[in-house]
Amino acid sequence: MDDMYIGRFLDDRYEILEKIGSGGMAVVYKARCHRLNRFVAIKILKSDLAQDPDLRRRFHAESQAVAMLSHPNIVSVYDVNHSDNVDYIVMELIEGITLKQYINRKGILNWKEVLHFTTQIAKALEHAHSRGIIHRDIKPHNIMILKDGTVKVADFGIARLLSTQSTLTQQTLGSVHYISPEQAKGDAADARSDIYSVGVVMYEMLTSRLPFEGDNAVSIAIQHISSVPLQPREINPDIPVGLEEITMRAMSPTLGGRYQSATELLADLEDFRKNPSVRFNYSTIPSMADDLGATRSIPTGRVVTEAERARRRVSGNGAVRSRTTAEEYRENRKRSSKTTLLVGILCVMIFVGFLFFVMWNFFLEDLLMPKDEERVPYDDFIGKQYSDVFGNEKYKQYTFQAIYENNDTIPEGQIIDQDPGSDESYLPSKGPAPVKLTVSAGEKSVVMKNYINSDYRVATHELESLSVDVNVIATPQVNDSYTPGYVFEQVPAEGEILKDGMTVYLTYSTGPDVKLVKVPNLLNYTENTAMSRLEAMGLVGIKKEEYNETAPAGRVFFQNYEPETEVEVGTEVEFYISLGPEPTLPPETEPPETQPPSEPTWPFETQGPQPTESYPTIPDDTQGGDVELGDDQGVEPRG
Repeated sequence: MDDMYIGRFLDDRYEILEKIGSGGMAVVYKARCHRLNRFVAIKILKSDLAQDPDLRRRFHAESQAVAMLSHPNIVSVYDVNHSDNVDYIVMELIEGITLKQYINRKGILNWKEVLHFTTQIAKALEHAHSRGIIHRDIKPHNIMILKDGTVKVADFGIARLLSTQSTLTQQTLGSVHYISPEQAKGDAADARSDIYSVGVVMYEMLTSRLPFEGDNAVSIAIQHISSVPLQPREINPDIPVGLEEITMRAMSPTLGGRYQSATELLADLEDFRKNPSVRFNYSTIPSMADDLGATRSIPTGRVVTEAERARRRVSGNGAVRSRTTAEEYRENRKRSSKTTLLVGILCVMIFVGFLFFVMWNFFLEDLLMPKDEERVPYDDFIGKQYSDVFGNEKYKQYTFQAIYENNDTIPEGQIIDQDPGSDESYLPSKGPAPVKLTVSAGEKSVVMKNYINSDYRVATHELESLSVDVNVIATPQVNDSYTPGYVFEQVPAEGEILKDGMTVYLTYSTGPDVKLVKVPNLLNYTENTAMSRLEAMGLVGIKKEEYNETAPAGRVFFQNYEPETEVEVGTEVEFYISLGPEPTLPPETEPPETQPPSEPTWPFETQGPQPTESYPTIPDDTQGGDVELGDDQGVEPRG
């Protein structure tokens, strides 16, 4: 596979120039597309795997599905094809390095870089998941970093195929470091499996270490199922607490404890970006009670260890089979037993803690706490200024929630009402007492409503119709998650006070990032070539046929978009194929004129052709011999 393709042409279009990478299933080459005069990356399925017709079918189906993805953080797939017994994918050529190479060069990344890279990875996954495509093999090796810092996620096309292989070999050991517990157990992967892998990648970026290490795929996979990694801040104390919480929640071994979607992960990353000191109060120690109570050992048919590889044997049809030694089996059983014991103890502790919490709140508290504890009445806040109450050390025993209301008679900022009222009381032993305060917004002020996911034109009209005079600025921005024309960000936030002269900023979606391409020149090309040129640009060709006096038959003589016109990917381009000159029908012949019958004056039958000129003189035949009439005798047949 190293050199057999160098210099070769695929489909008389792609010239293989050099090898640039190799993976478990394919080899990647740099190539030149001579049709569009650009460099591309071509991933060729390895020859031993190409012998499996089912794998080849999956290779094409998965790759064609991924070719439908269009996102700035996903490596674009241009074409999927089979030529001369070669199955290959044509992709965008990325000039950059992998995230793995970047980590190896730099070591621990600062948290700003981690936030920058993770956000782009999550956006790529959010787009793919919304189209029903799960990556299943997120790892730094499949994440490319461009010179400008842009991240591109690769290998969507064959990641699913990796999950269909029956063994984990040394070649796929890198992937085992990042697989989710459910994948390690052989269960189906979903979007949350990709989230787990993102968490592992974040862990490695923050600490320059992998959460789990081992000598073989078995031990690493078991640790994903049953072990708790060291906290990132124990390795790198400079990691912000909020980012550690995000990382460990993404890496939760249970599906329920994990982020349920890339959108949820992005929301927390955005909150952290706005306020790096934010605390999410997620438990940074993963809970394994939900899924791990039913932990089962790794099926031996899925894992190939070093010892097993040494004893591989090939069957008559070339299929590789492996066996596990008794020693390895006993070792795995012993490790599994220890794990089960620890998990059982943890489950019992969690159950006892939960039981104590329920008993305390509903039974034991009233029994053990003194019944004669003096209750303390709530302070009377009505009539006070909210600014004098909120944050005042005097009222530290309360937690306040403010609700603003317009009021024509009560000055702005004055408390109108409270709940609970001053006639009620609380137990100090229960902690800070919650109080809901209704605050006057004044005579000419309005409380900002929530316009998120509303049409920006409706929101703008409503804001401009308020009793206060506000300036509304609506800004369009690319967004894949919201309907075009709908608001996804507003300033001020819901509940804040609007006054005369204030500016309200609404940011609304323009829909997904529209990718523009130039329409290629199709004139004088054949139908197949025209279709290929359009497909290479992501356009849809619509063929029509017409007669044409000047264009050769079978060639394009017209296209509805001029060459080099910029259009969106997926645009339909009509082109007309010449059928050649329009055929002409033979002229219709008129029936011979009917002559009225007359006395015959011609020595031949009157039914034959009649002469148009004067009759010739008939020679005297008395001298003998035959009589012949030549062409020059002046006889001209009619019709």
